[in-house]
Amino acid sequence: MKRNIVVAITGASGATYALRLLDVLLAAGCDVHLTISSAAQTVMKQELGISVDLDAFDSSALMLDSQRGMTDRKLADVRSLAGISSESSNVLSVASGEQGRLSYYHYRDYMAPIASGSFLTDGMVVCPCSSGTLSAIVYGTSANLIHRAAEVHLKERRKLILVPRETPLSIVQLKNMIQAAEAGAVVLPASPGFYHGVTSIQDLIDFVAGRICDQLGIENTMIRRWGD
Repeated sequence: MKRNIVVAITGASGATYALRLLDVLLAAGCDVHLTISSAAQTVMKQELGISVDLDAFDSSALMLDSQRGMTDRKLADVRSLAGISSESSNVLSVASGEQGRLSYYHYRDYMAPIASGSFLTDGMVVCPCSSGTLSAIVYGTSANLIHRAAEVHLKERRKLILVPRETPLSIVQLKNMIQAAEAGAVVLPASPGFYHGVTSIQDLIDFVAGRICDQLGIENTMIRRWGD
C-alpha cells in the first residue's frame, strides 16, 4: 500500500539530509508531499550549490540532474555531498517495485492538501528543522504551510518527526524540544553515529536518513544495526 509522507525542508544547515531522505522515500515507493521554505532555498544554494525555484518548481533540480553550468565532475561532487548515488534505491531492504511520486506545494499555499487534517498522511518529517520552525510549531504561531502541516499532524495524532541540526543548544531550544516531545512529536537530531563502519560522508548521512525511515516504519538496510 502506498504511503503518503509530508517532507518539509527549512533553513537549518544540513540540506544534504533532506535530499537524501527524498531520494530514499521515493525509492521506497512513498508518495512524497514536499514543501520548502525560502530560507531552505538559500541554504541549498550555499551548501550544495543547487538552485531551486520555489515559484516555478522543477523536481529535477533536487535530483541534481539538471543543474546548468555544472561539469560532470562538479555534479558528481554535489551528488556525493547530497548523499545521492546511482545505486541509492539498492539500499532498501524491501523493493517497492514502483517509484514514489513527488508533489510540491509552495510554503505560502494554505490551499494545499497538507494544510487540512482531512488529507490522510502516514507522517511528516521536517528535515532539517530550524530553531525558528521548531518554535513556531511548539507555540502554534503558524505563519506558513510548513507550520500548519506540522500543526495538523500534532492535532490528528499522526507521526511528526523534527530533525534539528544545531550546536550548541540554548536553554530556549532545549525547552522547545521538550515541549515538542510532550506534544507528541519525535525529536530526532541530525547526530549520526559512528559505530556502523563509517567509511564516507554518505555513511553518516545514511545513518540519519535511516533512523528517520525507522520512525516512519519503512524497512531499510541503510546502516548496520547494533549487534549485527
